[in-house]
Amino acid sequence: MVPEGGRDADPMRAFILTAFVVMLAGPRGSLAANFDEDTFGRKSIPAYSIPTPERGAPPAETVIGQVRPYRIRKGDTLIDLARYYDLGYNEIVDANPGIDPWVPPAGATILLPTQWVLPCCTYDGIVANIPEMRLFFYRRAAGDPHTTIVYTYPVGLGRDDWRTPSGKFKIRGKTVNPQWNIPESIRKEHIAERGDPRKFIPGGAPDNPLGKYRLELTLPLYGIHGTDIPWGVGMQVSHGCVRLYPEDIERLFPLVPVGAPGEFVYQPVKVGVRGGAVYLETHRDIYGYAPAFYREATAAIARAGLAGRVDQDLLLAALGDEGGMPIRITREENPPAQVLPIAASAGGRPGDSDADRVPHTDDHQAGDD
Repeated sequence: MVPEGGRDADPMRAFILTAFVVMLAGPRGSLAANFDEDTFGRKSIPAYSIPTPERGAPPAETVIGQVRPYRIRKGDTLIDLARYYDLGYNEIVDANPGIDPWVPPAGATILLPTQWVLPCCTYDGIVANIPEMRLFFYRRAAGDPHTTIVYTYPVGLGRDDWRTPSGKFKIRGKTVNPQWNIPESIRKEHIAERGDPRKFIPGGAPDNPLGKYRLELTLPLYGIHGTDIPWGVGMQVSHGCVRLYPEDIERLFPLVPVGAPGEFVYQPVKVGVRGGAVYLETHRDIYGYAPAFYREATAAIARAGLAGRVDQDLLLAALGDEGGMPIRITREENPPAQVLPIAASAGGRPGDSDADRVPHTDDHQAGDD
């Protein structure tokens, strides 16, 4: 079941679950998922296409993906499901309040929040939205300058005492198996916490927090890299740097050229358009920079020139929702259809329904962590 508590503020959510209720009814066998590193490494990660925006203007479509239902099987955890469906811990937990992330009830139907409003207002290179804990990478489609391909990945970010900063940057270098030279401030922390006095961790070491791949930034002291603790993606666990699942950084790494532009933005409230309808998406204000969500929302709506198309009642309901998914804030008799990705979505057993799909078988330095 899906927990109550504001889940139906967007009628589309109710529709998604209702549409699968008959399909899910009746007894079915309970088979534990076989989640392991090999399974995660083979997972399919969709890419999406949007019309390339005119200079200084947003794309015509700024909502990608679709929310999907999933029926819990014995042995599933939300942590494994988040990684397999390329979500952060924060995303899957926020979308399913009241569900135990470690022991979700078998047979329950949860939502996979694989739909996103694109952050405003850069649609080239890397954009990481800090409150959302998600990275977007934009590049022009080969041979078609009018189409932009969007890749998106969940990330782990800086703890509250080591905050990931906002700011623009460029990719200044790329490293395979980077060595981590531990900043003195972090080394002191390691000594105090666990008696570890090491000054560096060699590339390829299993406990190297940089993982196998690192994108080096012109933003001093910070980087985008893999991780030795995949469960930390979607959490505030780093010393300010951006961590991706190992399989995600492995796929992103060859796509991003040296010199590519990037930006860390702070947008807990995002507004987007799909099929003529306006959507609002909110996330927790993790660093406390934007406490007035209504003001953030109205400013974003005005900036996009959408004020005349927003229903105030739906806007207020969406602002009260804490699921972290796009919610429609315009009233159309015919809601816009969901747009599928340009690449196949994550696979599962042949014959599985979408709802059941599952795999088988200063001295205060970020220091690239």
